[in-house]
Amino acid sequence: MKKLEDYVVSIPDFPEPGVLFRDVTSILQDAEGLHLSIDRLLLMLDGVDFDVVVGPESRGFIFGMPVAYVKNRPFVPIRKKGKLPRETVSATYDLEYGTATIEMHKDAIKPGQKVAIVDDLIATGGTTEAIIRLIEGLGGEVVKICFVMELAGLKGREKLAGYDVESAICYEGK
Repeated sequence: MKKLEDYVVSIPDFPEPGVLFRDVTSILQDAEGLHLSIDRLLLMLDGVDFDVVVGPESRGFIFGMPVAYVKNRPFVPIRKKGKLPRETVSATYDLEYGTATIEMHKDAIKPGQKVAIVDDLIATGGTTEAIIRLIEGLGGEVVKICFVMELAGLKGREKLAGYDVESAICYEGK
């Protein structure tokens, strides 16, 4: 049986020269890779007391939904600004060149709810840090943050200090 890492295709010089891009979609394109990734995320949540799964657009949806389904928990989507139909709360965060804004429905997290965040990748940690601000701003408590892949060289975990963070695969580089 292959390891989860064996399903990741690495593409040199994408999106620019010198970057080694780790493609998570190659995990999804193989039934065994998909099973391994979801199973690893589920293991990360064994013994964790949580009420709801939160996942950001779009790959957080892909990995978070089956986790919520198997654990019989609701799923809360985090979307790009302007994509949700009801009243929202928003958080802006820095990108390499500029800023981005994410939103969630204002009634999606209830005060005191324990939240597990599931996403495909942690790089700089900016998106996850913004998600935490949204959750905590609504009175929720982030009890676990789970990633399929981590690019440790970008030091995103440092932005999440004080939270229980786990990744299935960790690449030392960027």
